[in-house]
Amino acid sequence: MTLVEAAVETLQSVLAAEDAGAGRIELCANLKDGGTTPSPELMKAVMNQCRIPVFVMIRPRAGSFVYTERELDAMVRDTELAHNIGAAGIVTGALAADDCVNVVQTRALFDAANGLPVTFHRAFDLTPDLGEALEQLVELRATRILTSGGAATAIEGSDTIAALVDQASGRITVLAGGGIRAHNVRELIERTGVREVHARMLEERQMRDLVSTAG
Repeated sequence: MTLVEAAVETLQSVLAAEDAGAGRIELCANLKDGGTTPSPELMKAVMNQCRIPVFVMIRPRAGSFVYTERELDAMVRDTELAHNIGAAGIVTGALAADDCVNVVQTRALFDAANGLPVTFHRAFDLTPDLGEALEQLVELRATRILTSGGAATAIEGSDTIAALVDQASGRITVLAGGGIRAHNVRELIERTGVREVHARMLEERQMRDLVSTAG
């Protein structure tokens, strides 16, 4: 059984994704910019009404994943807030100026999650050596990485995703994302061996088709 995670930015979309059979929600604001931290009001409304696990995006702005200490402080506070509101997990991450994983900042965010599972988001794909970044995140005890294999879409990056799945060897979950829809999800699963896929919520029918096809 392949779990489908739906990236959503409204309560209506959360409930539609749940009805369509999604197994997990990634709750964001500003999906057009790759997702940023949702408002506390939206977090509370979703936690009160959604019955499947909700992971909250922690990202203070669009653009670079290189953060100032002031931005990091805000991210830590937002992570603690999401935990207290009832999030099932956190989606976050930070890079250094050379695009490698910022170990110090990422560890601070993971610590703020206070035991919740944490997904390192697609900043992972910007790192210069995906295999090295995976090992760093295993050491940091990340739960999963979201990746398109460094390519524009997961299908294009499927060979790299497959290599990451092999390297991970069950130590961390590889969550494939990027252009995944019902027409290509089976091919992606067969090529890579992933057990979880990530897709932006568009229409309930499309999500239902994706969930059904992913099987």
